[in-house]
Amino acid sequence: MPDAPPLPDAPRTPGTSGAPLRAELLLDQDVPDALGDELVAALDGLGVRTARVRRAVGHRGAGDVPWLVLAALPLQAFLSGLGAEAVRDAYASFKAAVGRLARRDGAAAAPPRPLVLRDERSGLSVVLEPDLPAEAYERLLGLDLTAFRVGPLHYDRQQSRWRSELDEAAG
Repeated sequence: MPDAPPLPDAPRTPGTSGAPLRAELLLDQDVPDALGDELVAALDGLGVRTARVRRAVGHRGAGDVPWLVLAALPLQAFLSGLGAEAVRDAYASFKAAVGRLARRDGAAAAPPRPLVLRDERSGLSVVLEPDLPAEAYERLLGLDLTAFRVGPLHYDRQQSRWRSELDEAAG
């Protein structure tokens, strides 16, 4: 999968300064090109231009890479833009791509690995685990990332909220 060239006519994402959001994707070797392309297209539909797509180093074992896809982007702007009605279909496409990635990875003997969104400024990560309930995605849209310092953020199904255990332990 080659690097995607910058696109000057990228759509603007609501809640941003008017500039298109840019992301860098790091895909594990196990992600087929077609699924990587689907994720790039889903992000594009959400107003995120993928500046570069790279593959993880192939000499590591599957247990050494805890994620399947790592997407680095301005996360708060991305989440703020997702709340707009205009992106509802594109958001559904993104969720479907995350689900297909997880199901495909879970077909192997190893447990499925998540997609990780990492804020390029703060380094804060949000872990999108396989089979998250719709409520998790809805709560993610309204999440104030400035309330967290360390991360990574995981969705706690028992408490129905996003949380960082490391932040809680430090506080």
